[in-house]
Amino acid sequence: MKRGLVFGKFMPLHLGHLALIDFATTHCDVLYVILCHTDKEPISGSIRQEWLAKALEKRGNTVLIPFCYNERELPNTSVTSMMVSQLWSEAFRKLVGHVDVLFTSEDYGDYVSKFLGIAHIIFDKSRALNPISSTQIRKNPFEFWQFIAKEARPYFVKKIAILGSESTGKSTLTERLAAHYQTNFVSEVGRDVVEKTEECSFDDLSKIAELHARKILTKTSHANKLLFIDTDLNITKSYSSFLFNRTLEVLPWIEEANRSDLYLFLETDCAYVQDGTRISESQRNALSLSHKKVLEENGTNYAIIGGTWEQRFVTACKIVDAQMMKKKGWHSNHP
Repeated sequence: MKRGLVFGKFMPLHLGHLALIDFATTHCDVLYVILCHTDKEPISGSIRQEWLAKALEKRGNTVLIPFCYNERELPNTSVTSMMVSQLWSEAFRKLVGHVDVLFTSEDYGDYVSKFLGIAHIIFDKSRALNPISSTQIRKNPFEFWQFIAKEARPYFVKKIAILGSESTGKSTLTERLAAHYQTNFVSEVGRDVVEKTEECSFDDLSKIAELHARKILTKTSHANKLLFIDTDLNITKSYSSFLFNRTLEVLPWIEEANRSDLYLFLETDCAYVQDGTRISESQRNALSLSHKKVLEENGTNYAIIGGTWEQRFVTACKIVDAQMMKKKGWHSNHP
């Protein structure tokens, strides 16, 4: 049985890595994929392990080996060096035992294979197939989005929460922004649980918080750079305080799912529309103040947006472009 070896940091996992792995699996019976990581790197080893595990599930004849190494013993460098290669080859031998062939796209593969006493097959050294590096992606993930493995993309998605009281245009603005930036969105789930605000119970709020968090996690995995979220946990907690004078406690994973990169708050300086499910206009204004109070108590920074429906959309696009997109090397053509 022919056994192969691929190793790397996969920080993040990209199409070049997957192409190397796919090539290697066609040239051996079993492929060992070593994930090298330390606790000092910007993306944790556990997250990268999840990416690789998902990617390798579909490929078969692969064995994933996470390797948390000590930088004082093994140099953290990609520089081609005979001394460094010898140290790493010894570590690899302890991890996998005997292998027959090493697959890399780097010159140092010659040294590592020599110390292991095995063959070295180099793949796409010039990176003609996938002209990308992990460093480029980390510096500017949106610019090189097409090269990021789909398993790793959710990590880089920027979440934008659209907040505000009832009848302030949250749902409409969320959908319009998602269409404008060619991505998906998370709709509010409150009305899926209880049709009218006045019929809401405290237990309903717990259900809403969990369902909404699950929806965020699902939608994030398919988002195109940005994910727009109609309402979030801050608002659900505000309802708990406003309607029941009680604090809503949720599990840590729900809190984490609701953590956004940008918060846009819609003011009540717009027409009030009673669709039969909402609180009164005076209550809407009071609820808006409750929402702001919760956000401020949680230390959540937010941008306030008011004006007509069109003005809200234009302002939101400008804020998103300025705070999310241009920093990441890509921006929309906002109105």
